[in-house]
Amino acid sequence: MGVVAAVVLVQGPTTASAATPLTVAQAMGQQNGSSATVRGYVVGQPTAASTVLRSNFTGDTAIALADTAGETATSRMLYVQITSSFRAAYGLRSTPSLLGKRLDVTGKLGPYFSHAGLTSPTAIAPSGPTTPTTTPPPTTPPPTTSPPPVGADDYYKDAIGKTGPALKTALHTIIKTNTKLSYDQVWEALKVTDEDPNNSANVMLFYENRSLSKAASGGNPDNWNREHVWAKSHGNFGTATGPGTDIHHLRPTDVSVNSTRGNKDFDMGGSPVSEAPGNRTDEDSWEPADHAKGDVARMIFYMAVRYAGGDGFPDLEVNDTVNNGTNPFMGKLSVLKQWSEQDKPDAFEKKRNQLIFDRFQHNRNPFIDHPEWVSLIWP
Repeated sequence: MGVVAAVVLVQGPTTASAATPLTVAQAMGQQNGSSATVRGYVVGQPTAASTVLRSNFTGDTAIALADTAGETATSRMLYVQITSSFRAAYGLRSTPSLLGKRLDVTGKLGPYFSHAGLTSPTAIAPSGPTTPTTTPPPTTPPPTTSPPPVGADDYYKDAIGKTGPALKTALHTIIKTNTKLSYDQVWEALKVTDEDPNNSANVMLFYENRSLSKAASGGNPDNWNREHVWAKSHGNFGTATGPGTDIHHLRPTDVSVNSTRGNKDFDMGGSPVSEAPGNRTDEDSWEPADHAKGDVARMIFYMAVRYAGGDGFPDLEVNDTVNNGTNPFMGKLSVLKQWSEQDKPDAFEKKRNQLIFDRFQHNRNPFIDHPEWVSLIWP
């Protein structure tokens, strides 16, 4: 009664599903828009080009298939779009027991999440035996917490196990070799990294948490522009290529809200900001709304690690004061630590970090991947 998982929904021609299924490897080599049936094991939920969740699933719109049930390399996974008709039975958030099952999926061979994929499925059905995945592969220790994105452990391997200044130095070395954008290129990058997940024609304004047309970028009061979360006057780096164009701390905001925030440090309190409900400000500080508090903290911590004075720019540091003026400091450390703990990284922040890594700067904000490192560097 009420069982739907065994029902095969067919929304189009069935001739493709009658053909011999392709392996995942074959499908990844035939991204030509043709229709095909692919057979593979469900190995996780893609959330970005190089990110696949294998637990704590956040949605039902995509699954990753591989030729073996224990596959962890995204380079050997096919990303499959799960449309609304199939989500109850074949979405991992709704049916996490699907992990490890072998499926035959019929659809169109083509990119999904900027990765080899299968889109617009017309049929999905279980296929033969499955391989249990309750025990990880022999070389992988049993996870005790939600695992980081596939590939993240390799990226941070030289920082694992370190604390204090040694951890900060290791992370600086890892993230400092990033591709640098011009200030003009930032406009287009933000249209990708901050795209409204519910409307691809819009960006999400950071402090305001509302959607606005990508085309409305500019200098008019109701346009959006490029907010430097680490105020560019704190160290006088301006919009120079480097810290002034680092999109890990640049976010779309309403022009007048950006002006109201100005170059203030971050702290609690102040009067409400009418154009950005939930935000507060006074003469020397800005308190973002709850949805942005942790994001702000992790961006400030990123800047303090990435820019350490060795590449022609000031040594940026976090301190526990406000009114830092043109000094290369941002505060208030104790409050930022509290916000990082209070507002953990969400799906939007994690996806943004991945997009910056995959498509633009090719470096990551380590405090999104490992929020616990904040207290190990700034105890």
